[in-house]
Amino acid sequence: MEQPPPGDTLNMSDLRRRFLAALFVCAALPAARAGAQDLFEIQVYPYDTVEPGVTMFEFHTNFTPRGSKGNEDGVYGNDRQLHETLEITHGWTKYFETGFYLETAPYVPNVGAKFTGVHIRPRFRLPESERFPFKVSLSFEYAFNRPGFDPNSQTLEIRPIFEREQGRLYLSINPDLGLAVKGPDAGAAPAFEPNFKVGWDFTHVVQAGIEYYAETGSVRHFDPWSDEHHIIFGAADLNVSPVWELNFGLGRGITGTSEQWIVKAIVGYRFKR
Repeated sequence: MEQPPPGDTLNMSDLRRRFLAALFVCAALPAARAGAQDLFEIQVYPYDTVEPGVTMFEFHTNFTPRGSKGNEDGVYGNDRQLHETLEITHGWTKYFETGFYLETAPYVPNVGAKFTGVHIRPRFRLPESERFPFKVSLSFEYAFNRPGFDPNSQTLEIRPIFEREQGRLYLSINPDLGLAVKGPDAGAAPAFEPNFKVGWDFTHVVQAGIEYYAETGSVRHFDPWSDEHHIIFGAADLNVSPVWELNFGLGRGITGTSEQWIVKAIVGYRFKR
């Protein structure tokens, strides 16, 4: 395992205390309303950041053949929507990258094509520690949302990332917190949006497993199970080359408010300077 350089020793006890303190402050805010799941970038983040001097282009394609049909809070239902997102990520240092997203909906039934928003995402990777069983990184994603796709025009996602590899087994846990910065939910407690990925290396090329995505309500008050959003994907990653990222999955909602079927694909390529 890579050792952190002198002066960069990771104090995981301090990290945990600071995270719990921030969570306590957030929990003191009023509760937020439940919202629809973000189906533009369906991905459980890994620990690693993009290498310094490398720029990665990713195309996220998501289609919901069977989903919500309502128009709650001015947000279109996801039924038969097609989403295309371009993500451009550049690695600045060994421990820091910045991502930029352009989100579009080329097809919204009875509406047509829509530009849906812009996101910017700095992400920090912490040095590894032998005293803590997970590798840890942290991302902050600020979004400018267009009407019809989120009731809040500006939002912030705080995503801790905990990753562990043991032999052929891979695990990544992303206990996301979603905050409304500008809109009807501004000032409310963060929404708790946990997701995780469990994969198994069947060969040197194919890793397959389960990805899980959820919205459970706010950190202060979980919604009733029937009102929560839970989707499970069967997914596969193809490790054909270090410069390519290929991920494909089929998802099924397991609660009545979840989108019932979703097909997703991620195709990425790294360009060196």
